Amino acid sequence: MPEKRLITAALPYANGPLHFGHIAGAYLPADCYARFERMIGHDVLFVSGSDEYGIAITLSAELAGRTPQEQVDHFHVINRTLFEKLAMSFDHYSRTTCAAHPAPVKQFFLELLANGFIEEKITDQLYSEADQKFLADRYVVGTCPKCGFANARGDECPSCGASYDATDLKNPRSKLTNALLIHRATKHWFLMLDKLQPQLLDWLGPKNWKPTVINFLKGYMEELHPRAITRDMTWGIPVPLPDADGKVLYVWFDAPIGYISSAIEWAAQIGQPERWKEYWMDPKTRLVHFIGKDNIPFHGAIFPAMVMGQNLPYKLVDELPANEFLKLEGRQFSKSDNWTIDLEDFLTRYSADQIRYTLAANAPETADAEFTWKDFQARCNGELSGKLGNLVNRVLTFAKSHANGQVPPRKLEPVDETFLAEVADLAEQAYEAYSTFRLRKASQTLMELAAAGNVYFDKKKPWSAAKNPSQREAMLTTIACCLECIRTLAIVGAPIIPDTCVKIGRFLGHETPLTKWELAPLSVGQTLGEPSLLFLKIEDTQIAQEVAKLGAKPMEVTVGNLAYDDFAKVELRVGVILEAEAVPKSNKLLKLKVDMGTERRQIVSGIKGAYTPESVIGRHVVVVTNLKPATLMGLESQGMILAGGVGAHLRVVQVEDLPPGTVIS
Repeated sequence: MPEKRLITAALPYANGPLHFGHIAGAYLPADCYARFERMIGHDVLFVSGSDEYGIAITLSAELAGRTPQEQVDHFHVINRTLFEKLAMSFDHYSRTTCAAHPAPVKQFFLELLANGFIEEKITDQLYSEADQKFLADRYVVGTCPKCGFANARGDECPSCGASYDATDLKNPRSKLTNALLIHRATKHWFLMLDKLQPQLLDWLGPKNWKPTVINFLKGYMEELHPRAITRDMTWGIPVPLPDADGKVLYVWFDAPIGYISSAIEWAAQIGQPERWKEYWMDPKTRLVHFIGKDNIPFHGAIFPAMVMGQNLPYKLVDELPANEFLKLEGRQFSKSDNWTIDLEDFLTRYSADQIRYTLAANAPETADAEFTWKDFQARCNGELSGKLGNLVNRVLTFAKSHANGQVPPRKLEPVDETFLAEVADLAEQAYEAYSTFRLRKASQTLMELAAAGNVYFDKKKPWSAAKNPSQREAMLTTIACCLECIRTLAIVGAPIIPDTCVKIGRFLGHETPLTKWELAPLSVGQTLGEPSLLFLKIEDTQIAQEVAKLGAKPMEVTVGNLAYDDFAKVELRVGVILEAEAVPKSNKLLKLKVDMGTERRQIVSGIKGAYTPESVIGRHVVVVTNLKPATLMGLESQGMILAGGVGAHLRVVQVEDLPPGTVIS
């Protein structure tokens, strides 16, 4: 019987799009491990899903003018689509608003309650009389109780860094309405983590996890105390008790149970509704949680405590390969500062395998790592293209010309045997690296394989042997050994660069992808496919444009009173669109030629999602004419067209009765 592997990747919060840091920390390592485990024949169930409850969802929804359900629907689709484009091989990607989720969440709560691990308590919370509701910490601002900073957040002071309960704030008020808040008693339920402390410490003792994970958890478990698991709100799983109107279970309680409900939903969809238990309730299953380091307490202490309090024999986590953080050009990712990379936009210009390989090679496994555009270019050009792609192309092209496009026979000399032994050893190193969650080592080994193949090919000089009939046997042996190296590359690289390795398999004559970790030689006489370039070179101009985007923001608009002199600095004129065409490799931009009355300007506008090029020709639009020219996708834009709305509902501002050049004031 194959061994079972239950693999989870942290549930992404459905209030914003994913960025590179998320992918590097949890999702790429999880996907590579799942792909590897399938290749070596294990029975894998790989699940994740959108985390869709919690106060942050309601807050972001209000700011976006959406209901909480509309908000999570929006980002669930965005992130699920990004995962698909990045070739994440989930067996099931669910969401915590799915129909399968409430039942196991309520079961967990009721069994913990019945077993004495949940208690009801009356506590003071902040209440808005103006809004007639309790407000959680994310909705609260006030004066810091430590340093006196007047605009402190509900749980942390941005001035001095202090952490506290929202009820400790002085002069607390609503973040949304500025209404003053009062203390009012309310009932909540608490998970008594301190009661499970001895059991947790005994369980953690023999774990051979990363020292950073073990040391954090030991310190965390020494300080365990009861934690509230309910909130006064309507967005969430209702507390399953008759006296709990208006109370929902807090997101950190219900979210990890999403791994279980995802498996339940998966089993139902494949027509085997009990199948999920074969993973979650089999003690022989190996459960691996892939997370970022900020999720260590939830997955290494709180969720295990919740499982320990159950009557059903749910699996406890066996491995917790928590990763550190990924920075962008030396700084933390920040959407508000535009210090980020739009993944959707990125994937219109670069391949999923290019970013998968770069993130794997820089995986933040034991310390914070960094993504830089220069490093991305160097790895794509020097390693993926220069080493791996070059080896594949030169060998396959040579084989087509000098071996009739087939796998030739071989007669090994010591130099060939030494090379094949090196290939086998590197494959074994990659196997060990994948098995122990060392993605950086696996990617390094992949490139060492490519480098070894290139060195061997150059050393054997088959192009010289091709000129001498007496050296034909040696030449064919060189080709055969290089093809075996390339086949090993396709296997070793498949977890990291799956699309590329499928192409390599086709080049080698395999009609179906190489899905097993089998390093046997190719069959003599096997017909090889037609080779083609695997990776395009990334030019310096592309990288310069990408770097220039970081931190670049549109003109900021201040909410409140605006002086007339400030507004008068913006020059608005009517323009008539004369020509329009789509910008290649962009799903947002149109290149327009606009008649401004006294001149014609080129403007690059992000309205492609709402208009076809033909539909905008002849429209009278409002143009900001005194902006500094910008470069978008290599094209200069000499103005900005005013528009409003979102996505397909975007509409340009039109003034059909005014001629081009008319000043708008």
